[in-house]
Amino acid sequence: MKASPFTLNGQLITGNGAKLRVIVSIVLLCLTASIVSADDKRFSLTAPDFLRNSGFLQHILPRFSMKTGIKIDDGDGLVFQTRPAGQVVFSSQGTHYFLDGVDTKAEQRFRDWLISDIGRRTIESFENDAGVTFQAVAEQAETVQAADFTGDAIKGETLSLALCGRCHVVNDTNRMNDIGSTPSFAVLRTFSDWDVRFQIFYTLKPHGAFTQVDGVTDPFDPLRPSPIAPIAMTIQDLDAIIAFVATVQPADLGAPIQHQ
Repeated sequence: MKASPFTLNGQLITGNGAKLRVIVSIVLLCLTASIVSADDKRFSLTAPDFLRNSGFLQHILPRFSMKTGIKIDDGDGLVFQTRPAGQVVFSSQGTHYFLDGVDTKAEQRFRDWLISDIGRRTIESFENDAGVTFQAVAEQAETVQAADFTGDAIKGETLSLALCGRCHVVNDTNRMNDIGSTPSFAVLRTFSDWDVRFQIFYTLKPHGAFTQVDGVTDPFDPLRPSPIAPIAMTIQDLDAIIAFVATVQPADLGAPIQHQ
């Protein structure tokens, strides 16, 4: 049977062979688009043992992934290194660390996040049990806003009461139901780095033992289940909670004690 002609982008296509070539071309275009999309959502990173063993990478990488949805694998690609190549992004114990190999859009987003105000504050909020700290040394990216809370604050208040209210005072509606040793949201808002604390709270003790952020945290070890009813949330939930906390009036803790 003779194949009927048809048009593609205004051109007349005839014959089975021509049709097959068109189909193959479309499939290749779809595969290429998928690869590009994957490159936008994942990249690999290698780093010196000092960064790995200090816990620093475990501190900053989940926060970036949580905010952007970009996954970071262990392997060749981006490189944190002490050799002066690429862009200096932070230092520790007198050693500068450079980020080299930025190529894809996902890698560029990671670089821009590191040198943004929130990235710098995340870097400088780290300290491990041995007292190791890091200092952000790159110039701040002018195009990145320091505090861009785009979540749904109204939804965030509801989520805060449901997920956080069993331990923290969120607002007046649960002020009698908290655990006395935990700070209220109003007290937490008095900290200069409150936004960083909320953005990485699931990595801070004791939250990591009972909190799961979809697509960010690893599942609980079956041999070490959550000690209490687990908290499960999405990245969008956390964005909403942070947007709500931004509206909370910081507590008035009074003037500092004056020593005579």
